[in-house]
Amino acid sequence: MDNIQMVDLKSQYQKIKTEVDKGIQQVIDTTSFVKGKVVKDFEDNLATYLNVKHVISCGNGTDALQVAMMALGLKPGDEVITTSFTFIATAEVIALLGLTPVLVDCDPNTYNITPEAIRGAITDKTKAIVPVHIFGQSAPMEAIMDIAKEYNLAVIEDNAQAIGADYIMNDGSKRKTGTIGDLGCTSFFPSKNLGAFGDGGAVLTDNDELAEKLRAIVNHGMKVRYYHDYIGVNSRLDGIQAAILDVKLRHLDEYAAARNYAASYYDNAFANHKHITTPARYEKSNHVFHQYTMKLKDADRDALKEHLNSKGVPMMVYYPVPLHLQKAYKDDRYSEGDFPVTECLSNSVFSLPMHTEMNDEQLKYITDSVLEFFK
Repeated sequence: MDNIQMVDLKSQYQKIKTEVDKGIQQVIDTTSFVKGKVVKDFEDNLATYLNVKHVISCGNGTDALQVAMMALGLKPGDEVITTSFTFIATAEVIALLGLTPVLVDCDPNTYNITPEAIRGAITDKTKAIVPVHIFGQSAPMEAIMDIAKEYNLAVIEDNAQAIGADYIMNDGSKRKTGTIGDLGCTSFFPSKNLGAFGDGGAVLTDNDELAEKLRAIVNHGMKVRYYHDYIGVNSRLDGIQAAILDVKLRHLDEYAAARNYAASYYDNAFANHKHITTPARYEKSNHVFHQYTMKLKDADRDALKEHLNSKGVPMMVYYPVPLHLQKAYKDDRYSEGDFPVTECLSNSVFSLPMHTEMNDEQLKYITDSVLEFFK
């Protein structure tokens, strides 16, 4: 049996090596290393896949969130509501722009932000909501959009972990996550479901005006070379990463199916276990399983991790310290105990290996190793 990894990018590459190597060589041959046709082709192909009008690529997912907020014209002191149970980048860009992050609790089953928590946090300074589609399934977007419309708020979807997931609208139609709000942001970090061989990100929108502004902002604020209409940044997806992503985009649904196969195996192995709660499925979204994250009950998480490591099985904890308890984001508005669901999750969740190349032998070994801990 091959060594078990949280993410096996090498084996994934071996299956698409010919396609990837050809794409990289074409970029080298044409020397279109920054911007150029290969980047435009990838943006167009991703826009077609997501059924969104505009994909504006950039340097990474964190930049995508930042330029999205810049394009909306948010000003220092404006409040932006998001979840405390997420990766730091979601709040990081809010703080970097001088905006005020307003953190709220999450749902104990899906781990996603709730409309009730959002509504309870709105003030006359609130200007935007950033729902995070955590671990690979959608937040309750229609309810969030209803709140945004009621209070005239912008919605920026943090779709770094759920690219390719579908949200089922009330009328039965489907929309891809990241395309429902005013703007959607995604990351192409190598471990993501659609991952580059380096950094990369993109902003998604159906708004022509915002798209034009975003394209300028990521390129030093320029629409025309050397004429700067906006305060901008230097954040561009390079040609080699675009070529790799364009190949992997063609396999994205196949990758999601492989992840769901592994998730179903885990589900069955841990069904009705008294110490383990498997991931809930939100009825209005499918799940693309960026992570397979469970809750541990009445058991020592550190001891479980030590046991699994001794068996050669990696285990991760996303996220051990919620945003409102992070030292860098210490704020008199928040204290320990304010967000009981988030704090409970930070103390109890654990994630098992989840990637596109897992086989039954590995899955059986992983699940047997977990179950052995409780004997």
